[in-house]
Amino acid sequence: MSDEMVLGADGLSKENALDLLQQMWEIRMFENKVYDLLGRNLIKGASHLYAGEEAVAVGAISVLRDDDLITSTHRGHGHCHARGAALTRGPEERQEHINKMLAELCGRATGYCRGRGGSMHIADVENGNLGATGIVGGNIPVATGAALAQRLQSTDRVVLCFFGDGASNTGNFHESINMAATWDLPVVFVVENNWYGMSVPIETAAAKLDLADRACAYGIPGVTVDGMDVMSVREAVRGAAERARRGEGPSIVECQTYRWYGHSRSDPRAYRTKEEEAEWKARDPIPNFAAQLVEAGLVTQEEVDALEEQVEESIERATEFALGSPTPPVEELEAYVYASSPWTEADVQHEKVLRARCRAGAEGTREITYREAIQEALREEMERDPNVFVMGEDVGLYGGAYGATRGLFDTFGPERVRDTPISEAAIGGAAVGAAMSGTRPVAEIMYVDFTPLAMDQIANQGAKNRYMFGGKTTVPMVIRTEGGAGRSIAAHHSQSLEALWTHFPGIYVVMPSTPYDAKGLLKASIRDDNPVMFIEHKMIYGVKGHVPDEDYIIPFGVADVKREGSDVTVVTYSRMVHRALEAAERLAPEGISVEVIDLRTLKPLDMATVAASVRKTGRVVGLTEAYLTGSFISELVARIQEDVFDWLDAPIVRVAAADVPVPMSEPLEDAAIPSVERVVAGIRQAAR
Repeated sequence: MSDEMVLGADGLSKENALDLLQQMWEIRMFENKVYDLLGRNLIKGASHLYAGEEAVAVGAISVLRDDDLITSTHRGHGHCHARGAALTRGPEERQEHINKMLAELCGRATGYCRGRGGSMHIADVENGNLGATGIVGGNIPVATGAALAQRLQSTDRVVLCFFGDGASNTGNFHESINMAATWDLPVVFVVENNWYGMSVPIETAAAKLDLADRACAYGIPGVTVDGMDVMSVREAVRGAAERARRGEGPSIVECQTYRWYGHSRSDPRAYRTKEEEAEWKARDPIPNFAAQLVEAGLVTQEEVDALEEQVEESIERATEFALGSPTPPVEELEAYVYASSPWTEADVQHEKVLRARCRAGAEGTREITYREAIQEALREEMERDPNVFVMGEDVGLYGGAYGATRGLFDTFGPERVRDTPISEAAIGGAAVGAAMSGTRPVAEIMYVDFTPLAMDQIANQGAKNRYMFGGKTTVPMVIRTEGGAGRSIAAHHSQSLEALWTHFPGIYVVMPSTPYDAKGLLKASIRDDNPVMFIEHKMIYGVKGHVPDEDYIIPFGVADVKREGSDVTVVTYSRMVHRALEAAERLAPEGISVEVIDLRTLKPLDMATVAASVRKTGRVVGLTEAYLTGSFISELVARIQEDVFDWLDAPIVRVAAADVPVPMSEPLEDAAIPSVERVVAGIRQAAR
């Protein structure tokens, strides 16, 4: 009997062959056990089983190096297992890996994600598995960003991105493939074509059935292989990975395969015939590979049988471990939503001193515009940390739609100041993947009106990944954008949508009103280990103010009392701070003393400063440029009612934009958003 055989392009030792077979058996028996536990209601929720497709995950991942990365899908157990098993050294580590996987599916504290991700979001970030996603195609931009990080860090690591035939019809697929191809990124896109999205057959959903043929549209290689043959997958992915490692860019490998079970446990598979299923099961990758090994004389049938029995025992031990493990303590419900803040009380106190000096224009400060403050913050952070980079539409030579990145391209070049395609989802998702892979992206979405195009990537991936993956990752990214009305550019370029972003746990929302605040808060955002939505206002880029000569940051969650008063508190942020201050000046001769609080960060919210002011004045005006209904100010009103209701002497007044799409006509636009006159009227109403 030979200890080595040649299958495909590479020689395969007996040890390696048995390991591939063992991994496939482990996936199959794991999935069969999960199916059983789902039926007994011992696993809750949805699980999308990988049985039948084992050759794809095992074959593809077998050619990776230990430091390479993968991203996965809602049908991700096979990918998670193959990646983890490939990294284990010895049977004890292998068993521990399977234990953690099954514990995660059972929602236990001993799982890979501490029970917070479950089946659809299983991850092992510490070992290069950047996680599965419950959003079809949601991982494709993330993989693209992870590959971008490798290029920026000059590594030769490769990213393997798994997704199904259904995901190949999403915008994420096309935006990401185009971005990866344009930038020659080291990513291999593995399409697991199992012929059905959920129940819809591919011939109903795709105009051309060979999905790898789409590669030619982006000028990259594409190949279709038998996904039921582990060696065919291995050979195809090996070639694609080597190409990527040489710096020659991405490839698409389509693996034509078949899932044994339905889309999920509740799927009766009425859309498939018994004859079709029988035909595919005759091509079962596990017994066929085992038979191939026996026929080649590499192993004996007795060794194959013993291996199958060994795997069955391993899955039973994992089941005992998972069901015997504790569930996460409810006291830890809010753990891992955010990475810990780096800012100390000393930082807070120092910033308070700097703020006073800049307000007075004291020695050691200088006057700049809001736009220059953004430029300086980006430049200083890029000089300080080579992992910081800027990307977005027209941020390079053009300098950004409002000039906020002007001059950076000349200094840092096209690698670190990247002009992107017009692909908001890919921009947002690439920022997520790059942030999870060691860099600190500052991604610009040109207008806040466009951020919903990237909402899945920023909110469902960026904001949630740390929590879903059990606190084992950080996503230090900044999304810079601008909002607000004032230029007669109508409803698609003039909104204030910050309330959308405050709604999602896991992401901070920053809205500075002055050059001092803009510079200090942007520098803090870049250094923070959490996603930050940084929203500028298009009408205040020319506003001037003092900043300190020294390097400084502004800690999050610290509001600024821009003007002290005793009769009415106005709580606001961004451009409306300036209108509130003007209104306060107008009312001073009437004997109405107005305190103006600039929140600066909406999340985290400095409720202590707001509450202290309300206790002093007893009267509140909430001011925002956003639509009245569902605005962040409405949330703030609820918080004030909950926390300091007993100190209120009058109903809270809200001054907000009209509930109409922002109109183009200048008189209508002016009428739609709060004017100084409307703010004055609101303060008078509160002061009655």
